[in-house]
Amino acid sequence: MVKDIKLAVLIDGDNIPSKYIKEMMEEIVKYGTPTIKRIYGDWTKPQLGKWKTILLENAITPIQQYGYTTGKNATDSAMIIDAMDILYSKNVNGFCLVSSDSDFTRLATRLRESGMQVYGIGEKKTPDPFIVACDKFIYLEILEPYSETKDKKGKSKKQIFENITPKVIKFLKQSVSDAADEDGWAFLGDVGSLILKKQPNFDSRNFGFEKLTPLFKSLNQFEIDQRVQSGGRFKLIYVRNK
Repeated sequence: MVKDIKLAVLIDGDNIPSKYIKEMMEEIVKYGTPTIKRIYGDWTKPQLGKWKTILLENAITPIQQYGYTTGKNATDSAMIIDAMDILYSKNVNGFCLVSSDSDFTRLATRLRESGMQVYGIGEKKTPDPFIVACDKFIYLEILEPYSETKDKKGKSKKQIFENITPKVIKFLKQSVSDAADEDGWAFLGDVGSLILKKQPNFDSRNFGFEKLTPLFKSLNQFEIDQRVQSGGRFKLIYVRNK
Protein backbone atom coordinates (compact mmCIF):
# COMPACT_ATOMS: atom_id res chain seq x y z
CA MET A 1 0.00 0.00 0.00
CA VAL A 2 1.24 3.47 -0.87
CA LYS A 3 0.26 4.85 2.53
CA ASP A 4 2.65 2.43 4.25
CA ILE A 5 5.66 3.95 2.49
CA LYS A 6 7.45 6.41 4.78
CA LEU A 7 9.21 9.19 2.92
CA ALA A 8 11.93 11.64 3.89
CA VAL A 9 11.33 14.90 2.03
CA LEU A 10 14.50 16.97 1.69
CA ILE A 11 14.16 20.35 -0.04
CA ASP A 12 16.93 22.54 -1.45
CA GLY A 13 15.60 25.94 -0.32
CA ASP A 14 18.20 27.82 -2.36
CA ASN A 15 17.05 26.14 -5.54
CA ILE A 16 13.26 25.77 -5.39
CA PRO A 17 10.71 28.64 -5.62
CA SER A 18 8.39 28.85 -2.60
CA LYS A 19 5.29 29.23 -4.81
CA TYR A 20 5.33 25.49 -5.59
CA ILE A 21 5.29 24.13 -2.04
CA LYS A 22 1.53 23.62 -1.53
CA GLU A 23 1.05 21.73 -4.81
CA MET A 24 4.30 19.84 -4.27
CA MET A 25 3.28 18.51 -0.83
CA GLU A 26 -0.09 17.44 -2.27
CA GLU A 27 1.78 15.54 -4.97
CA ILE A 28 4.15 13.81 -2.55
CA VAL A 29 1.38 12.21 -0.46
CA LYS A 30 0.32 10.26 -3.57
CA TYR A 31 3.47 8.19 -3.19
CA GLY A 32 3.73 7.80 0.58
CA THR A 33 3.60 9.46 3.98
CA PRO A 34 6.18 12.23 4.45
CA THR A 35 7.38 11.46 7.99
CA ILE A 36 10.47 13.69 7.72
CA LYS A 37 10.16 17.12 6.07
CA ARG A 38 13.21 19.38 6.03
CA ILE A 39 14.27 22.36 3.97
CA TYR A 40 17.85 23.61 3.78
CA GLY A 41 19.17 27.12 3.27
CA ASP A 42 20.80 30.15 4.80
CA TRP A 43 17.80 31.63 6.60
CA THR A 44 19.73 34.81 7.42
CA LYS A 45 19.31 35.82 3.76
CA PRO A 46 16.37 38.22 3.20
CA GLN A 47 15.24 36.41 0.03
CA LEU A 48 14.35 33.30 2.05
CA GLY A 49 12.08 35.27 4.40
CA LYS A 50 8.98 34.54 2.26
CA TRP A 51 9.28 30.87 3.25
CA LYS A 52 8.30 31.46 6.89
CA THR A 53 4.50 31.18 6.65
CA ILE A 54 4.68 28.36 4.09
CA LEU A 55 6.90 26.26 6.34
CA LEU A 56 4.53 26.64 9.29
CA GLU A 57 1.49 25.71 7.19
CA ASN A 58 3.17 22.53 5.90
CA ALA A 59 5.08 21.54 9.07
CA ILE A 60 8.43 21.64 7.27
CA THR A 61 11.51 21.99 9.48
CA PRO A 62 14.01 24.65 8.32
CA ILE A 63 17.67 23.64 8.63
CA GLN A 64 20.09 26.55 8.91
CA GLN A 65 23.19 26.24 6.76
CA TYR A 66 25.59 29.16 6.50
CA GLY A 67 27.49 29.76 3.28
CA TYR A 68 31.01 29.46 4.69
CA THR A 69 32.84 29.96 1.40
CA THR A 70 31.91 32.04 -1.63
CA GLY A 71 31.15 29.87 -4.65
CA LYS A 72 30.54 26.70 -2.62
CA ASN A 73 27.03 25.38 -1.95
CA ALA A 74 26.95 24.41 1.73
CA THR A 75 23.22 23.62 1.46
CA ASP A 76 23.94 20.67 -0.86
CA SER A 77 26.47 19.21 1.56
CA ALA A 78 24.09 19.53 4.51
CA MET A 79 21.30 17.78 2.59
CA ILE A 80 23.57 14.94 1.53
CA ILE A 81 24.90 14.37 5.06
CA ASP A 82 21.37 14.38 6.51
CA ALA A 83 20.16 12.00 3.81
CA MET A 84 22.86 9.47 4.68
CA ASP A 85 22.07 9.79 8.41
CA ILE A 86 18.39 9.15 7.67
CA LEU A 87 19.29 6.20 5.44
CA TYR A 88 21.29 4.52 8.21
CA SER A 89 18.52 5.16 10.76
CA LYS A 90 16.25 2.85 8.70
CA ASN A 91 13.18 4.90 9.65
CA VAL A 92 12.00 5.50 6.07
CA ASN A 93 11.37 3.46 2.92
CA GLY A 94 12.09 6.19 0.44
CA PHE A 95 13.27 9.71 -0.23
CA CYS A 96 11.90 12.71 -2.06
CA LEU A 97 14.73 15.00 -3.17
CA VAL A 98 13.45 18.41 -4.19
CA SER A 99 15.98 20.31 -6.27
CA SER A 100 16.85 21.25 -9.84
CA ASP A 101 20.55 20.77 -9.10
CA SER A 102 22.60 17.96 -10.66
CA ASP A 103 24.77 17.87 -7.52
CA PHE A 104 22.29 15.39 -6.04
CA THR A 105 22.78 12.82 -8.81
CA ARG A 106 25.24 10.72 -6.82
CA LEU A 107 23.06 10.90 -3.72
CA ALA A 108 20.01 9.61 -5.61
CA THR A 109 22.08 6.79 -7.07
CA ARG A 110 23.49 5.86 -3.65
CA LEU A 111 20.05 5.80 -2.01
CA ARG A 112 18.68 3.53 -4.74
CA GLU A 113 21.66 1.22 -4.34
CA SER A 114 20.56 0.82 -0.72
CA GLY A 115 17.06 -0.24 -1.79
CA MET A 116 15.38 3.13 -1.26
CA GLN A 117 12.63 4.41 -3.53
CA VAL A 118 13.77 7.82 -4.77
CA TYR A 119 11.43 10.50 -6.12
CA GLY A 120 12.91 13.65 -7.62
CA ILE A 121 11.04 16.93 -7.94
CA GLY A 122 12.41 19.97 -9.73
CA GLU A 123 11.91 22.48 -12.51
CA LYS A 124 12.22 21.62 -16.20
CA LYS A 125 15.73 23.06 -16.22
CA THR A 126 16.90 20.07 -14.13
CA PRO A 127 19.87 18.31 -15.82
CA ASP A 128 19.26 14.79 -17.17
CA PRO A 129 21.80 13.00 -14.92
CA PHE A 130 19.77 13.82 -11.78
CA ILE A 131 16.49 12.92 -13.50
CA VAL A 132 17.61 9.46 -14.61
CA ALA A 133 19.15 8.75 -11.19
CA CYS A 134 15.63 8.79 -9.67
CA ASP A 135 12.88 6.16 -9.84
CA LYS A 136 10.45 8.90 -10.84
CA PHE A 137 11.00 12.58 -11.54
CA ILE A 138 8.19 15.15 -11.42
CA TYR A 139 8.41 18.60 -12.96
CA LEU A 140 7.15 21.36 -10.69
CA GLU A 141 5.65 23.24 -13.63
CA ILE A 142 2.99 20.57 -14.26
CA LEU A 143 1.71 20.93 -10.68
CA GLU A 144 0.51 24.46 -11.46
CA PRO A 145 -2.92 24.79 -13.11
CA TYR A 146 -1.69 27.88 -14.94
CA SER A 147 1.72 29.29 -15.68
CA GLU A 148 2.61 32.82 -14.73
CA THR A 149 3.74 33.76 -18.21
CA LYS A 150 1.83 36.49 -20.04
CA ASP A 151 0.82 36.80 -23.64
CA LYS A 152 1.35 39.97 -25.73
CA LYS A 153 -1.85 41.51 -24.34
CA GLY A 154 -0.72 41.01 -20.76
CA LYS A 155 -3.22 38.26 -20.01
CA SER A 156 -2.22 35.07 -18.22
CA LYS A 157 -2.13 32.18 -20.61
CA LYS A 158 -2.59 28.51 -19.90
CA GLN A 159 0.36 26.35 -19.06
CA ILE A 160 2.17 25.29 -22.22
CA PHE A 161 2.37 21.50 -22.52
CA GLU A 162 4.87 19.45 -24.45
CA ASN A 163 3.91 18.24 -27.90
CA ILE A 164 3.40 14.54 -28.57
CA THR A 165 6.08 14.11 -31.21
CA PRO A 166 6.76 11.07 -33.43
CA LYS A 167 9.66 10.31 -31.06
CA VAL A 168 7.25 10.14 -28.10
CA ILE A 169 4.84 7.90 -30.03
CA LYS A 170 7.69 5.59 -31.03
CA PHE A 171 8.72 5.37 -27.37
CA LEU A 172 5.16 4.51 -26.30
CA LYS A 173 4.75 1.89 -29.02
CA GLN A 174 8.04 0.22 -28.09
CA SER A 175 7.03 0.16 -24.42
CA VAL A 176 3.69 -1.45 -25.28
CA SER A 177 5.49 -4.01 -27.42
CA ASP A 178 7.96 -4.81 -24.64
CA ALA A 179 5.17 -5.41 -22.10
CA ALA A 180 2.77 -7.23 -24.46
CA ASP A 181 1.66 -10.86 -24.42
CA GLU A 182 1.68 -13.15 -27.46
CA ASP A 183 -1.44 -11.46 -28.82
CA GLY A 184 0.12 -8.03 -28.56
CA TRP A 185 -2.02 -6.85 -25.63
CA ALA A 186 -0.33 -5.23 -22.63
CA PHE A 187 -1.83 -4.28 -19.27
CA LEU A 188 -1.56 -0.50 -19.08
CA GLY A 189 -0.32 -0.65 -15.49
CA ASP A 190 2.65 -2.73 -16.63
CA VAL A 191 3.27 -0.36 -19.53
CA GLY A 192 3.30 2.61 -17.14
CA SER A 193 5.81 0.92 -14.84
CA LEU A 194 8.06 0.06 -17.77
CA ILE A 195 7.88 3.62 -19.11
CA LEU A 196 9.10 5.02 -15.78
CA LYS A 197 12.00 2.57 -15.67
CA LYS A 198 13.04 3.72 -19.13
CA GLN A 199 12.32 7.43 -18.66
CA PRO A 200 11.75 8.58 -15.03
CA ASN A 201 10.52 12.05 -16.04
CA PHE A 202 7.77 10.75 -18.34
CA ASP A 203 4.42 11.98 -17.06
CA SER A 204 1.15 12.17 -18.94
CA ARG A 205 0.62 15.60 -17.33
CA ASN A 206 3.58 16.90 -19.33
CA PHE A 207 1.31 16.55 -22.36
CA GLY A 208 -1.88 17.88 -20.76
CA PHE A 209 -3.43 14.57 -19.65
CA GLU A 210 -4.10 13.77 -15.99
CA LYS A 211 -3.63 10.02 -16.50
CA LEU A 212 -1.92 7.64 -18.91
CA THR A 213 -5.22 6.15 -20.16
CA PRO A 214 -6.60 9.34 -21.78
CA LEU A 215 -3.16 9.99 -23.29
CA PHE A 216 -3.24 6.62 -25.07
CA LYS A 217 -6.91 7.08 -26.04
CA SER A 218 -6.05 10.38 -27.72
CA LEU A 219 -3.65 8.65 -30.10
CA ASN A 220 -4.98 6.63 -33.04
CA GLN A 221 -1.89 4.40 -33.08
CA PHE A 222 -3.27 2.22 -30.26
CA GLU A 223 -6.21 -0.07 -29.56
CA ILE A 224 -7.75 0.15 -26.09
CA ASP A 225 -9.63 -2.70 -24.38
CA GLN A 226 -11.41 -2.41 -21.04
CA ARG A 227 -11.75 -5.75 -19.26
CA VAL A 228 -13.73 -6.50 -16.13
CA GLN A 229 -12.01 -8.86 -13.71
CA SER A 230 -13.99 -11.98 -12.81
CA GLY A 231 -15.76 -11.10 -9.58
CA GLY A 232 -14.23 -7.63 -9.66
CA ARG A 233 -15.84 -4.24 -9.87
CA PHE A 234 -12.96 -2.49 -11.60
CA LYS A 235 -12.11 -2.43 -15.28
CA LEU A 236 -8.56 -3.22 -16.31
CA ILE A 237 -7.21 -1.25 -19.25
CA TYR A 238 -5.23 -3.09 -21.93
CA VAL A 239 -3.50 -1.51 -24.89
CA ARG A 240 -2.16 -2.84 -28.21
CA ASN A 241 -0.26 -1.27 -31.08
CA LYS A 242 -2.24 -0.92 -34.31
